[in-house]
Amino acid sequence: MTDSEQYMKEALVEAQKAFDAGEVPIGAVMVRNGEIIARGYNLRNTAKNPLCHAEIDVINKAAGIVGDWRLEDCTLYVTVEPCPMCAGAIVQARIPKVIFGTRNSKAGCAGSIMNLLDEPRFNHQVIVEEGILQEECSQFMRLFFKRFRKNGEAMLTEA
Repeated sequence: MTDSEQYMKEALVEAQKAFDAGEVPIGAVMVRNGEIIARGYNLRNTAKNPLCHAEIDVINKAAGIVGDWRLEDCTLYVTVEPCPMCAGAIVQARIPKVIFGTRNSKAGCAGSIMNLLDEPRFNHQVIVEEGILQEECSQFMRLFFKRFRKNGEAMLTEA
């Protein structure tokens, strides 16, 4: 198993926490110098806060640990492609690399709908690697939405 696969497995542990809480199952970990320094998962519905995405949580925690808003020596692993808000936060935090598991066809801003992470007009571009443990990451999303449809609840969208 590669390092990227090991870190993505840790992000999947976080996604499981979101799933168990009835949240859209997205998990993330921030890695610095080969060590996970922050973990997070979606809590948007639980917190009733549109900012409570996994990536935002992890960036906030990592900045506190690093002691700077610049996370220039970190790599973000996230189970699902970042949305516009999270992609913007990644650029603002100067994170050099993002690795995600599966695409987000509804709101993905690392290549699916647009690529804010590689926008040349911004002062920072991000290296993106996708498809790490893609099947496991997308399976969480399929199970979540299947459960929602089965329970007759309104569909949620990750935006």
